[in-house]
Formats: sequence, structure tokens, C-alpha cells
Amino acid sequence: MKILIVSASDIAGGANKAAYRLHRSLLNQGLDSQMLVQNKKSDDYTVIGARSDLRKILINPMRPALDHIFMKINNIKTLFSSSYLPFSEIISQINELNPDIVHLHWITGGMIRIEDISRIKAPLVWSLHDMWPFTGGCHYDQHCGFYKNKCGSCKVLNSKKENDLSSKVFKRKVSVYPKIKMMDVVATSQWIAKCAKESFLLRDRRVTILPNPIDTNLFSKIDKNIVRDIFGIPKDKTVILFGAMRSILDSRKGSRELFKAINMLDLENTVFVIAGSSKPKDLPKLKYPVYFIPPLHDEVSLPLIYNVADVMVVPSIQENLANSIIESLSCGVPVVAFNIGGNSDMIEHKKNGYLAEAIIPKDMAFGIEWVLKNNKFQKLSNNSRNKVIKEFDEGVVSKKYISLYERILEK
Repeated sequence: MKILIVSASDIAGGANKAAYRLHRSLLNQGLDSQMLVQNKKSDDYTVIGARSDLRKILINPMRPALDHIFMKINNIKTLFSSSYLPFSEIISQINELNPDIVHLHWITGGMIRIEDISRIKAPLVWSLHDMWPFTGGCHYDQHCGFYKNKCGSCKVLNSKKENDLSSKVFKRKVSVYPKIKMMDVVATSQWIAKCAKESFLLRDRRVTILPNPIDTNLFSKIDKNIVRDIFGIPKDKTVILFGAMRSILDSRKGSRELFKAINMLDLENTVFVIAGSSKPKDLPKLKYPVYFIPPLHDEVSLPLIYNVADVMVVPSIQENLANSIIESLSCGVPVVAFNIGGNSDMIEHKKNGYLAEAIIPKDMAFGIEWVLKNNKFQKLSNNSRNKVIKEFDEGVVSKKYISLYERILEK
């Protein structure tokens, strides 16, 4: 059985990292797996990148910017992908590799034009890392729900026109998807499975719920004194951690709600750490000292960041299955998050963290205090790691994906 994992990159970006982790876990199970990407960042020989230096150095790095040019022109902060750029050569590469199954992941950023998906000859599996596969171009719909019928008057685009860009992208998908005869959908959370089944574009497809895998041997507990020394964070303080790519800039990540919660806390000897972001020019005044850890992308460094913390806070106001939650729990660090999206798939309320009422900063503040003042904190930590080992460990999850592939090929 020959599997081809297709994603925009290998180790850059949350969804791409999840795809790469699946690829590596399949290899560890002895499967013939390759990964095809638009922009290769690793030196892994099992990952296939651009075929020419011109594409590698110039063309492919430019494609994401060109695909998002509408966002830049209109100063839109939330990600929107039209996926209209032609001539990516990816489809030709896919068909030349002749896999038994093509497993699509995050394919926007100018990687694959919507119309070209139907040109893939092998059966498709498509993992939903966000809502884009069934919307008119947004990756998260800001709760508009238009994807259930048709897109237009898009909140993400700040548009009041019914026949706007989101409507055009949606209609392109309506035209293309029926041409894809063999396609299974993987929902990485219960929430996004429900969204997919309610969507106009994917409601008739078979949806299987399978999470992203994680290496629990790598993401594990490390002595906090050692890692705090590395990052220059006081050893004698309680540490609250907030971490996300573009965490301060992206409103969907909930930094505004978190800062409100932080200023409601009644804690002593506490510091606040923001990971994945350098210090911004304008940071709201917070009642606790703030430390910054700049973006770190390699898998070895990430566990160090989580082990700095006593509690991780993920205040996203719309989210699917956040890598940061799984990674933190795997390191034995309880997580506080709003009870939205796929968060409840990972966080068991008051067992390995706290699910705050959405979107109430006061309850998030209560949850942070509940975790940090808990007299059974060690049990919370152990529950956190045990949850991930049982349900998200790559050895467990990869076997479920292999079973899915086998069922598809039997058909």
C-alpha cells in the first residue's frame, strides 16, 4: 500500500506539522509513505519538494503571497484562500508518483487550484484541519454558518455583497466536487465532523473522525528548573503560558479575551509567558510580568516551551483541534480553554484542565485559578499526559489511519 501525504509544507504551520507527524508515524508502522509539499523546510528525504531550483527558490515561495493578495489589498487579518493560481505542477507530480491513496491536508497558499483537485487519479482522503474545504474561502467562518447553504456577504471579507469573492469560490467548489468520485473525509475533531456533515459541499461524503497523532516520547515531562534556566524565566514563580503562531496579531486566537482574564486573576508570585511571538510594539498593560519566547519551529524545542509552564491557556474563539493543546497535555501541563470547537475532544473538564464558558474571560480567569490553586495538581498533570498517551499517541492513531486506507482500497 503506497500512501502520498500532500500538504503545503512539512514542518511550517500547525496543519502541515500534523500532516508530517502522520507521515512519519506511517513510516514507523512500516507503511510505504511519501510526503509531497510545495515548500519543503526539512531535509527529510521522504519529503518531496519542488523539482527545479527556480520553483524552490522563487516561484513556490511567492505563491502563498499571490494567493492571499486580496487579503493584503483589503487589509483583512483573518486567513482567506481563493486557491485560483494555476500551473503549480503538483498534480502532475502526484499522478507520476502513482500512489494507491492520496491524502490531502492543508493545500491552500497557492498550492492546488480548486479545479485541479478533480485531476488527481488516485482515491482521495482529505483531512479537515480547518473549515476551508467546505467554505467559500475562509478557514474559519466567524460563526456565520453560510457554508451550510451558500456563501456570500462574507463576514471574513467584511463584505455585504451577495456575489462577492466568497460566493465565487463556493460556486467553483460546487462545480468541481461532484467530479471527484472517490473521496473520503477525515474530521480531526467531533466539532468539525458536525460542521462537515451540515455543509452543502461535504454532507454526502463519508466522514471518519480521526485525530492528529503526536510523539508522546518527544512531548513529555522535563525538569522545569532546567527549561526555565534556558529561557531566563524565574524558577520560583508560577508560570501561565500562552502560545500560538501570530498569537498577538490574530483575533481568532483570543489574545484580547485572555488579557482581560489575566487582569482578573488573584494570584501571587506569578508571571505570564507568551510563546511564538516577539514582543509587540503595543502590548496592553497586564498585572503580571510578561516574558516572551520567540517562534521556535523544530520538534525538539517545542517540548521545552511547554515544560516552562504550570498551566497553558488556549483562548481561541474558534478552533478545530489545536496542536498546542495536545502538545501541552502530553508534557503533563494542564490546559484552560473556552469550550468551543474541538477543545472538548482533548480537555476533560476538571480532570486534565478547565473548559471555560464561551466566550467569558471571567470564567477563563476562574479556570486558571482553579488549576493553579488545586491541591491535587499532580493528578491533573498525570491525567493530562495519560489522556494523550491513550487517545493521541502516534502508535495508536497511525493504526487507525491504516485501517481507513485498507477499507478504501477494499472498496
